[in-house]
Amino acid sequence: MPADRLHLVRHGEVHNPTRVLYGRLPEFRLSVAGRRMARQAAEYVHGLDRPVTALVCSPLQRTRESAEPFTEIFGIPPVIDEDVIEPTNVFEGRRMKRAMMNPLNWHHLRRPEVPSWGEPYAQVVERMQRAMGRAWDAVPAGDVVIVSHQLPIWITHLAVAGERLRHDPRRRRCALSSVTSFEGGPGGWREVGYAEPATAAGAIDVGAV
Repeated sequence: MPADRLHLVRHGEVHNPTRVLYGRLPEFRLSVAGRRMARQAAEYVHGLDRPVTALVCSPLQRTRESAEPFTEIFGIPPVIDEDVIEPTNVFEGRRMKRAMMNPLNWHHLRRPEVPSWGEPYAQVVERMQRAMGRAWDAVPAGDVVIVSHQLPIWITHLAVAGERLRHDPRRRRCALSSVTSFEGGPGGWREVGYAEPATAAGAIDVGAV
């Protein structure tokens, strides 16, 4: 038997005083509040009273730090998986409002359904579901936690729900340290829950792809 349930957990608040789109840039760590959020997410999953038998995270610093409380609570070291990393984006390192005012950048917006400014949505879905299936089949039972990023989690939700992948990034239902849960396994994923266990009042959430 494979896993019983899989939880996609978003990282906590990132220390981003310049409010740039950080994407895959290195050394973007959690803020003090972000570490608290990550702990609250881990405590929420623990409170479900379900055994967690595997922990996976993206290689970026903010997700590795967000996985730490899961390791502390469940005693499981994280497996780093490149397939659950943040997508690429041509606007990395820039402040989006400023970048959008520059006509030289407008050609990056010509095909939002792809999107033309970064990694294709379909490719993100493919690699996320590949990682989910790999983690699901790697354990004999129990739950799997994957700590990832907003866009990969939200685009996975859209794909599983059978909705179009093109969307308004401002309308994603994927808060900091949120938990989106699935059952069914590869070929039959179904979403069974979404929770926002972290206290996010006053949090800065402007750096997601």
